[in-house]
Amino acid sequence: MPLCMGCLNEIPAADSVCKVCGFDNSEKQTAPFLPYGTVLNHKYVVAKNLDTNGESTRYLGYDKTNGKVLSIREFLPIGLFDRGDDETKLFVTPQDKSSFTQALEDFTSYYETLNTLTDKAAMLNIEDIFTENGTAYVIEENDDLISFTEYIEHHGGHLEWDTARPLFMPIITLIENIHKLGIGHYAISPSNLYVTSAGKLKLGGFSTENERKRGTMLKSQLYGGCAAPEQYQNNATLDVATDIYGLTATLFYALTGNLPASAKEREKDARLLISTNTVKRLPPHVVTALANGLQMKSEARISDFDELRAQLSVSSTVQAIQDEISRTASMTPIQKEAERSKSGVNPTAVGLVATLVALLVFAAIGLLWLPTNPLMGLFTNGSTVPATLPAPTEDWTGPVMADYTGQKLDDVKAAFQGAVKVSADGDFSDTVPKGNIISQEPPAGSPIMDTGSEAVLYVVVSKGPQMVELPDVVGKSYTAAAEELTNLGLVALQEVEYNSTVAEGKVIEIISHQAGDKIEAGSEITVKVSLGKEKTSSSN
Repeated sequence: MPLCMGCLNEIPAADSVCKVCGFDNSEKQTAPFLPYGTVLNHKYVVAKNLDTNGESTRYLGYDKTNGKVLSIREFLPIGLFDRGDDETKLFVTPQDKSSFTQALEDFTSYYETLNTLTDKAAMLNIEDIFTENGTAYVIEENDDLISFTEYIEHHGGHLEWDTARPLFMPIITLIENIHKLGIGHYAISPSNLYVTSAGKLKLGGFSTENERKRGTMLKSQLYGGCAAPEQYQNNATLDVATDIYGLTATLFYALTGNLPASAKEREKDARLLISTNTVKRLPPHVVTALANGLQMKSEARISDFDELRAQLSVSSTVQAIQDEISRTASMTPIQKEAERSKSGVNPTAVGLVATLVALLVFAAIGLLWLPTNPLMGLFTNGSTVPATLPAPTEDWTGPVMADYTGQKLDDVKAAFQGAVKVSADGDFSDTVPKGNIISQEPPAGSPIMDTGSEAVLYVVVSKGPQMVELPDVVGKSYTAAAEELTNLGLVALQEVEYNSTVAEGKVIEIISHQAGDKIEAGSEITVKVSLGKEKTSSSN
């Protein structure tokens, strides 16, 4: 029974339209792509084209020897070859021969080097590399995967840090190992990540450096929001910091549900625009790591993978405490008693210290945002409904309370003309303008009855965005400054410069602000950090 070229399920010979995916198998795959059903290396069947960039194209494929679904990547550099309909071999003109040959050698060398990795668990596995039809092919796994964007959608549009961390740490290690081979990825983005049925993250979308920056012989493919600023420059040097930009941009997407603005847009406005709610939801050290990994200037960016891992992790002191708590928690009562006798420490004291440490840890990572209820104490006997207004009833046909949320408090008071007492309290809001009502009690739709008592409407009025006082971080280490700023709900960024009087790693100044300024929570604060005294080469 023939295979559908759209999904590789079997279809009756008499049918042309697949009942599974709706693909019309009577149509041809037009040049320059390979014809449907082309067999490569005597066993790989070519199906529909999946995606194309300036260097290569990727087809859905099928291994006749084992029935496995896979992907077939064909070196197909746009503008450097010709191929007619129903043909398989490439034709290269004499004037393009040199460029084509060089690009082909770069392509095969890149994948052969990539295939020398001993640990490929976090990447789409390379199963075969060969040449045919005057070009090269790479066979990659493509079975039982869903796209990362689909995975995020299934998880409510974003991930919590505890979910994202175990997904991304193996990717960081993979990219680190790739750079140790002398090559990079330079296209890390949600479009090139896949999730397995076992819940593991895998990276694909590999291409040579020629394809990942401007000014080469190939038509470059860059992913907006994830491509670093230097990739938009002609023949710029790409390095570890380039991939760290893509990694943190993709992590930013996973945690917030949105990509950063493209590097070209950020040239005009470099802010990451993380909402206050998101800043509060994420651990401060993670927000700092995102900001540092997405610095526009390569030299100001996180520059190595150990530093990236460190910034994305809790401090070593906190980790040691957590490890110790986990170790003692797993002990049997006899073991705990032996440990207590050996150390001479009162276990009750240890428990109190552990509790205190846990509270400090939670506070440090932003988990103790305990908003007070501004309506607390306004109701009789702890009730959540004012005593003067009864609770809503389904069969009530009389007048009901209108919806006043979003309206100005003064306008609502004027509308009642004293018939209803309006009792107001304030709270900060990032979304409701200052002076407008955030919420009301009773809610809209509640029945209005004559109870013989004065009717009261309790409202919470917006005080506008929460403002925090900018602390004095000049002279402190950048790590300490960033922690202090993020604990206030601010996003810490850095610029660096050589300075002969301020020690390396210390804050020289706060750019555009000074200590004591009132700043809106969620704002980005850039501090200038010293690189120490500039070293000059001695002359002979």
